[in-house]
Amino acid sequence: MRADARRNRERVLVAARAVFAEHGIDAPMATVARRAGVGVATLYRHFPTRDALVRGAFAQQTETCVRALAEALAVPDPWQGFQHLVETVCALQREERGFPAAFIAAFPESTSEHARSRQRAERDFMTLVRRAQASGALRADFHPSDLAVILLAHCALVTALPDDGAASRRLVAYLLQSFRAGTANEPLPPPTALTLRSLPIAAGNPRRQ
Repeated sequence: MRADARRNRERVLVAARAVFAEHGIDAPMATVARRAGVGVATLYRHFPTRDALVRGAFAQQTETCVRALAEALAVPDPWQGFQHLVETVCALQREERGFPAAFIAAFPESTSEHARSRQRAERDFMTLVRRAQASGALRADFHPSDLAVILLAHCALVTALPDDGAASRRLVAYLLQSFRAGTANEPLPPPTALTLRSLPIAAGNPRRQ
């Protein structure tokens, strides 16, 4: 790739993150091109589809989540691993306002490679949850779908208070405390049917190409 092409590509990625944070990942591709100062044809030459642009814009953040899950599984104390994962993903929600919807949309059903990546992540998260519960640190009635609830609640907070990092960290601390075994004696209601793929923040207008 020529130097000018590399610069154009990087400008598009920077612009995409800013536009997605302001308008969501369904923002017109032409808006991204204008923000980047390039033509629409140039944008499509680098990123032929919206999904490609979304994944490219947040590739580093997605890799951070994948790495955080691997690190969580490697921690000898499963509770510390669970805590590390939740704090890392919520920090990304706080720092990159366009990331939550991008993270959820990053693995479309139609692409087998991404479907396998998603399934592997789901299996690894289940392993982490079971280890933490077996250690007696994570409450026995925690359900994997509770992760979707965490992200939805935290996303609402950082959307309403984008500059209040203290409120974000306090909410995450409250949630983590509530998940610890022995902190509450009352049983929880039945788990939700939510999954990461069904969160409302990934819905809305049909995806435009």
